[in-house]
Amino acid sequence: MQTDERLRRWRMVLGGEDADGTGVGLSGDDARMDAALEALYGQRGRSRSGGRGGRRGGGLGESAPNVARWLGDIRTYFPSSVVQVMQKDAIERLDLTRLLLEPEMLDAVEPDVHLVGTLLSLNRVMPDRARESARAVVRKVVAELEARLAQRTRSAVTGALDRSARTHRPRRPADIDWHRTIRANLRHYIPERGTVIPERLVGFGHRRQAVERDVVLCVDQSGSMASSVVYAGVFGAVLASMRTLRTSLVVFDTAVVDLTDQLHDPVEVLFGTRLGGGTDINRAIAYCQGLITRPADTVFILISDLYEGGVREEMLKRVAAMTTAGVQVIALLALSDEGAPAYDHTNAAALAELGVPAFACTPDAFPDLMAAAIERRNLTEWAERHLSS
Repeated sequence: MQTDERLRRWRMVLGGEDADGTGVGLSGDDARMDAALEALYGQRGRSRSGGRGGRRGGGLGESAPNVARWLGDIRTYFPSSVVQVMQKDAIERLDLTRLLLEPEMLDAVEPDVHLVGTLLSLNRVMPDRARESARAVVRKVVAELEARLAQRTRSAVTGALDRSARTHRPRRPADIDWHRTIRANLRHYIPERGTVIPERLVGFGHRRQAVERDVVLCVDQSGSMASSVVYAGVFGAVLASMRTLRTSLVVFDTAVVDLTDQLHDPVEVLFGTRLGGGTDINRAIAYCQGLITRPADTVFILISDLYEGGVREEMLKRVAAMTTAGVQVIALLALSDEGAPAYDHTNAAALAELGVPAFACTPDAFPDLMAAAIERRNLTEWAERHLSS
């Protein structure tokens, strides 16, 4: 890289007009990019090292037009992934929550999961004139997530149900799965005859039109779980669209809300949540226990950071009763791409002692997790293999 280009890049990283030390002036698009960065990561909040870092001053002004103009600039000069980060920083650092209630602001933002979480937290105070714009943002994000995740989820779950439907007593020769039968009997190969003696047959199970598994998603809607709530709503709608599953979605804080009847529309599901407030996991599990009628065929997924505000001992007793009855219980500390979550380590360890794995899961790994749960594989080992990175 040429020295001039290196100095230009350092100038863009360091920001500032006099103290950057590069001696490089900016013009054209570079100047406009720098202005957009300076507005968010400005001089008043500059870190001691001189770079763009630390808590920033409010450089976007107080008016919606100024912020809308800034949003338009960053969408012009930065890729979508960077725009999403800058929007999130602006909301957190400059307290733009109030301005997000303006329709013109919502029309200017780049839709993403973090923004949806923020809008859902404002749902109860959102004026009618902003509500439709907010729904448009949420609808766009949901559509993108479904396009990315739905087919993989259906394929993984269908494959797991097919595998779990295998039988060792096929009724007719046409029902024998010869590839799996040969693999299952390779140790009975007779070299001198060049054949395998199939002591154990593996056949195709007859597909049933009835429900084969019940899935109960129990989702903590406290403020820290915003992204998990968004992904859980989308996955709940996808699972509910499969006839071989009976899917229930329950969200909770200190109260419990059953959103199962809205799973046909994930946007309605998300607007039915109420982010923020306390947490009563025990009360939520007690409600979900009433939904379980076929324990041996039920997968119960608790999505929570496990910070219990209810009766901890009762919560653990209920989980123990579910596992004893044959329910496949999983605790997801987060369902998001946000990295290692904060969670209650004591409660996670207590669940592990009951045989309930507790780990964070990314949205891309969730379809395979569902397949592993349906096949009743060891989920602790599955998580170590698939989520260790």
